[in-house]
Amino acid sequence: FFTAPHFTLVVEDTEYLLTFFGLLGVGLTISYLTSLVREQAEAAQSREAQTAALYELGRDLTVTAGLEDVAQSVISHISQTFGREVAIFLPEENGPLKLHSASPGLVIAENELAVADWAFKRGQSAGRGTDTLPDASMRYQPLKTTRGVVGVLAIKPENAGHYLSADQRRTLDAFTNQVAMAIERVRLIEQTHHAEILKITDKLQSALLNAVSHDLRTPLVTITGALSSLADDDAHIDKASRSSLIETARGEADRLNRLVGNLLDMTRLEAGAVQLHRELCDIQDVIGSALEQMDVRLSDRAIHIDAPPELPLVSIDFVLIARVLVNVIDNALKYSPAGSPIEIHAQAAGRYLEVSIADHGSGIQPEDLAHIFDKFYRVQRPDHISGTGLGLSISKGIVEVHGGFMAAENNPSGGATITLALPVQ
Repeated sequence: FFTAPHFTLVVEDTEYLLTFFGLLGVGLTISYLTSLVREQAEAAQSREAQTAALYELGRDLTVTAGLEDVAQSVISHISQTFGREVAIFLPEENGPLKLHSASPGLVIAENELAVADWAFKRGQSAGRGTDTLPDASMRYQPLKTTRGVVGVLAIKPENAGHYLSADQRRTLDAFTNQVAMAIERVRLIEQTHHAEILKITDKLQSALLNAVSHDLRTPLVTITGALSSLADDDAHIDKASRSSLIETARGEADRLNRLVGNLLDMTRLEAGAVQLHRELCDIQDVIGSALEQMDVRLSDRAIHIDAPPELPLVSIDFVLIARVLVNVIDNALKYSPAGSPIEIHAQAAGRYLEVSIADHGSGIQPEDLAHIFDKFYRVQRPDHISGTGLGLSISKGIVEVHGGFMAAENNPSGGATITLALPVQ
């Protein structure tokens, strides 16, 4: 166009043709090199993004504390990195492989589980984009550690004919390694925690057996001694002594009955088998029943009761709440001087009816207040008061089953107050 003849597409000089094709070749070469550089830049950016995603996943997995947190974190990160739907399969304890977590809305057919199971048992990739069961709808990657396969990660392609690139497969392998190590770490933590619980349980069982055997033996020895004296015709026991022995035996029998009742209540509470027989009750009747059950032990105590007659009725299991009051009153008797009064106060407090039992003992040490309702916990005292440490724990469990709560505090004037709050219907 710019050579003779001007303003035409005809070239008279063949040298210009060589120049034209030379420039065309240079242009094509530059274009090719530019596209190659662009592809390399895009690949570098992609690898950088995947490396950053892998770092973010590793950082999140180091702070996760459970399998559910690990699974949700993995699904979120892999979905964002690959733009695909993800599922995680984990084996049940001593059971088959099961779907644990999946991207929202992802539906996995029953026959897909067989592919995941194959990958889990053989430790090899299977499904879409592999040579094994390629007709599956997802690609299944085994989560392998040095201890074996801990699960399977499945990733769904964008469409039927789209597979992961070589770079994506390498990145996915790095992801699965991170996930496998995180799952193994959580499992090891759970196993360690379980072993610690078993160890603590063994100690508690030993402590319980020691405490129970002592507390069972003491009233049995007293009852046996009293009955032996009564049965001895040569003892020449006068009427007053006979009555005293009978009262002693009855008191120890009541104590034994409370201990056995507490053990049974503890078993039912731990098994979640407490069945409430609710009825509308006047709290004054419940307090009266508890005091009647403890009449022998209360013979040298003054009991001050403050329960206004206008208090609302409460829907409770009469027998169980009476047992709670017996346990709390028994605790007050143990930790207060002989002959000192016990005060029982009932009042309406919002949507609860509160019953407080106060003693005039030495109170509860601050370090003991937080544990006073713990199972087997007993306040350390120089006088070594007997007990299993179950009464208040069981009482708290019974009250909570009713929808209430219990609390303990020290009195400004000395002694301690334990309060149970029951919901008013």
